Amino acid sequence: MAKLGENRYGKSRVRLSRITRVKDPIHGDRHLFDEWTVHVMLQGDFEASFTKADNSKVLPTDTMKNTVYFVARNSKAAMIEEFACEYGDYLLENHPQIAKVSVEVEAKGWERMIVDGAPEATTFKMGGPELQTAHATRERGSPWAVTSGVEGLTILKTTKSAFTGYVVDKLTTLKPATDRILGTRATITWDYAAAAPDYAKARARIVAALLKEFAAHNSMSVQHTLFDMGKAALDAAPEIARIHLSMPNLHHLLADLRPFGQDNPNHIFVPIDEPNGTIEATVER
Repeated sequence: MAKLGENRYGKSRVRLSRITRVKDPIHGDRHLFDEWTVHVMLQGDFEASFTKADNSKVLPTDTMKNTVYFVARNSKAAMIEEFACEYGDYLLENHPQIAKVSVEVEAKGWERMIVDGAPEATTFKMGGPELQTAHATRERGSPWAVTSGVEGLTILKTTKSAFTGYVVDKLTTLKPATDRILGTRATITWDYAAAAPDYAKARARIVAALLKEFAAHNSMSVQHTLFDMGKAALDAAPEIARIHLSMPNLHHLLADLRPFGQDNPNHIFVPIDEPNGTIEATVER
């Protein structure tokens, strides 16, 4: 006897660009530019669509896509967290069969271009490969639970990184290093302890603290650096309860130049993408 377990459905990778035209009497008219990707998943009274081929309560995923653009048209949301909640609220308010909505939004890092030392009013450049992320979940009758983050934060330091004192067994070939390259493409998320925080200010302080700690840290391992980065973020943002960091190693291996009669005093390296070590942890208050 089969029965339906937990289920959900939704729409992924809805792409949205937005120009906001700002009238500024001091600095002149200027544009703001956002590029977002929206993912939404719904749970609710949809069992009959699975078990009885009854679609009478199914909101088409194409309609979910159109709703992204409809809500965005009049949205005043400046941050992806705000838009995720606004979009989810619209779905819950207009479709009583929905019991729970989960919305993820990713934002590309467009930045205003600086030309001759001055910001261009309507011209932008990509600031980096990383994405700003937000994940908002709400059950009908309950408040929003919001997680913010950054995905693909690619950072590297050429010194102040070591790895020694690890377990050595008969299969260990790794040599101890007291001065190595430390690189990572980090995915970082944080949960809020306070309701309705200032998402923009919190994000700016958290990312600045993470980068500052990474640069200054005398690393004995990725684990060591990860934990101290997390501590720095908690200190910088009292409105968050915890932060999760996933930091895969971007390895740069010292090239062996001895066959060519050359030494290699930490000068020439071979970057490799895989396999890579991956270190993950949550740092909490």
